[in-house]
Amino acid sequence: MGSALRKGPAVRQAPGGGPQRRRAAERAQKLQEGQHEVTAESPQPVGFVQEEQIGDHEKTLKAHKEDKPQKLLEMNGLTPVPHSYDYDLIVIGGGSGGLAAAKEAAKYEKKVMVLDFVTPTPLGNSWGLGGTCVNVGCIPKKLMHQAALLGQALQDSRKFGWQFTEEVKHNWMTMTESVQNYIGSLNWGYRVALREKKVTYENAYGEFVGPHTVKATNRRGVEKLYTAERFLIATGERPRYLGIPGDKEYCISSDDLFSLPYCPGKTLVVGASYVALECAGFLAGLGLDVTVMVRSILLRGFDQDIANKIGEYMEEHGINFIREFVPIKVEQIEEGTPGRLKVIAKSTKGNQIIEGEYNTVLLAIGRDSCTRKIGLDKVGVKINEKTGKIPVNDEEQTNVPYIYAVGDILQDKLELTPVAIQAGRLLVQRLYAGATRKCDYVNVPTTVFTPLEYGACGYSEETAVEKFGEENIEVYHSHFWPLEWTVPSRDNNKCYAKIICNIQDNERVIGFHVLGPNAGEVTQGFAAAIKCGLTKEQLDSTIGIHPVCAEIFTTLSVTKRSGENTLQAGC
Repeated sequence: MGSALRKGPAVRQAPGGGPQRRRAAERAQKLQEGQHEVTAESPQPVGFVQEEQIGDHEKTLKAHKEDKPQKLLEMNGLTPVPHSYDYDLIVIGGGSGGLAAAKEAAKYEKKVMVLDFVTPTPLGNSWGLGGTCVNVGCIPKKLMHQAALLGQALQDSRKFGWQFTEEVKHNWMTMTESVQNYIGSLNWGYRVALREKKVTYENAYGEFVGPHTVKATNRRGVEKLYTAERFLIATGERPRYLGIPGDKEYCISSDDLFSLPYCPGKTLVVGASYVALECAGFLAGLGLDVTVMVRSILLRGFDQDIANKIGEYMEEHGINFIREFVPIKVEQIEEGTPGRLKVIAKSTKGNQIIEGEYNTVLLAIGRDSCTRKIGLDKVGVKINEKTGKIPVNDEEQTNVPYIYAVGDILQDKLELTPVAIQAGRLLVQRLYAGATRKCDYVNVPTTVFTPLEYGACGYSEETAVEKFGEENIEVYHSHFWPLEWTVPSRDNNKCYAKIICNIQDNERVIGFHVLGPNAGEVTQGFAAAIKCGLTKEQLDSTIGIHPVCAEIFTTLSVTKRSGENTLQAGC
């Protein structure tokens, strides 16, 4: 019971004799009477736990045998909290945000633990330390996108004089093995970095069991309890399934694709998210037959003008789109690697049913926050019951003061790796280094690595109109043709540049959008200028680099409002 169990004051009768002893006896008698009045107990001592009365000596011993003091402590979610903790900070989740925060805290000589555990996919796949981005997200996606771009470059190279007679083929297994080897080196590097910074790492599932206390369960089912002064939740998200017959048995997700031990063959991609379109894009770029089944709009949350241009480009390059249909059943026709599957789908506009055969069905319909099974209810952390997202204040603090959260699990925040990293580092600097800077969730650059890459920073056109009013924004735009594409004579005027300016704020650039090669590289540079308050006048006064794609942003003159032609005729 330790310090949690405290006793009522022990009263000792003073033997008769002197006035001082008699006065002490009288005071003791009054104290006993007062205690009896409060506790209805007369024998001494009287035991209490967390201000809950247990009783006199006999009752206290009986309660101890029945473990009642511990039960009283656990009433209403209470558990004994030590005055000193095992750690200053425990991070639940070993992805980009969690690792960044843990390593930052270690810089300030804090005692830090990281708990990370990957629940295997329905097909049994799991991975090492580093989270979604490193293992089944940004890194393998960009590398496979590059593989597809190299295929296009091979086609273009003939027009530049390269001659090769042998048939060029792509080997899926060579690519995935190379990608996985690189990812493995990153996993090892993260573990080494934690060890060097003296951050304790456990490959265990973290779950709150009480105030300042988590239970860590490893793969063998061994459980340990740890306490900390503060906690950071950085558990991320996992792909969502359709909840239809055959989805988990026969379909794959992005958690499976990048380590798939065989070429997926003819593939149906279900979804219209950036994950869906990126995967469909590189699979088609590798020469596969790809179909995308879309329930409604493409790239919800992104600029819809750009999203539609991406869809048109993908269709022109041989990717099939089935619009306004959703799968209702997936059946296996034949086992194999790949096998054959039948997909039955229903129209979202009526009762029309269609069927199709594919070798692989990739689900990319969204992601669910990993917050519902980590004991948040036991410590009182509020979540959005519909989405599982965690509401936080502008300092990433939950409604429970000692618990913070970063990354994709935050409500109404961008789900991007660099955002989680920045938020985690800034949080730790505020907690342990007296800093005050907060994460900027608005002027955040990002890129969608579809076949025609899309880079963006700031507001979409729709959001800008909604926030500032159509009359208060000016949209400057233009198509362009990358010089590298002119010799192969492909995709003329498919690339596109657009900026959105706030008229009432000296035409400050509040939205930046580019559709073209190397869009991420272009956007990153402009993002810094936008953070500094870039205006249209400053863009116009900037001398462009010729001949590069980004040069177009220094010569934008046509407004959407004018309705003038934006097609480019030459360099």
